[in-house]
Amino acid sequence: MVISNTKLPTHLQEKISEIVTQLPSMEHGAVIQQILETLVRMIGREADRLDWKILNNTLQDMELGFQGFYPHRHTRKIAIFGSARTPAEHPDYQLAKMFAQRAAKQGFMIMTGAGPGIMQAGNEGAGVEHSFGLNIQLPFEQGSNPIMENDPKLLTFKYFFTRKLFFLRECDALAVFPGGFGTQDEAFESLTLVQTGKAEPMPIVLIDHPGGNYWQGWDTYVRDHLMANRLISSDDPSLYVMTDNIDDAWDEITNYYRVFHSSRYVGDRLILRLNSCLRSGALEELNHSFGDIVAAGKIEMMDALPEERADETLGLPRLVFQFNHRDFGRLQQLIRRLNSLGEPCEATEHPEHK
Repeated sequence: MVISNTKLPTHLQEKISEIVTQLPSMEHGAVIQQILETLVRMIGREADRLDWKILNNTLQDMELGFQGFYPHRHTRKIAIFGSARTPAEHPDYQLAKMFAQRAAKQGFMIMTGAGPGIMQAGNEGAGVEHSFGLNIQLPFEQGSNPIMENDPKLLTFKYFFTRKLFFLRECDALAVFPGGFGTQDEAFESLTLVQTGKAEPMPIVLIDHPGGNYWQGWDTYVRDHLMANRLISSDDPSLYVMTDNIDDAWDEITNYYRVFHSSRYVGDRLILRLNSCLRSGALEELNHSFGDIVAAGKIEMMDALPEERADETLGLPRLVFQFNHRDFGRLQQLIRRLNSLGEPCEATEHPEHK
């Protein structure tokens, strides 16, 4: 591939030529080449100025997110969603603050939208050292809450869709408190992405203050209108947990990662990376209880596959099977079941590491 344009600044021409020359030896050269080829194809086709502005702003948003999160990639993060209108004296605010304090004490990081209300409660509870703020540019002035103001982990995005991408890409758990349209949008989109396999499995905890009925009412709607009319699977409510007890909320998140580490696909096989080997008889139990979600063969324990040779988790044991790509509620149940089947390991004490 040759890129030449005499109108380009000399330093830019030299940089592009250098990159093209080095592509074969770059670690991710094949993917970078695909990106450059896509850009070249777009240059050769008709497009409006607005199209190019959208592409440019999207790339700048993604550069911001990639650079901002990279230094913290080995620390698990919990995204807190909830109303921007919740006052500091409200029990939901105080509960969100307490939850974030507990997360930071364990070593997790907290991600919020950097605004007021529940977002500020999350950042306040975690403290700026353990907080990310994902802000959004709006036509009117959109400042951050005072906790995140001027901190390098305050990332301000041009577009909602790139902001949402990084919320779901970087978080390892969701804690959702009562809120309005925005909170409902975030909760349903997160559930949709996990339900369809477009986001990694993760704990999604819907938290109300003691005695509150916000999520109970929401769950009634889901069961009476969506599940009863077969618009969702009967196992889809397993994708989330509701509670008004902060201990239960915290246990759901930390227990989730005591044995389960992460997942990926290699061809038609789903790989569940584990923090520890499973105890004797565990495989037989899993195959007996969850054989309905295996499309062919059975659930097996394996070392890393050849396709994973460059994976940072190379040394972790794996469960490998052909998942049916449909029953993600059942997959969530399987992951929770793993917690009682693993040998003791470091993740038992440090679920915040990944």
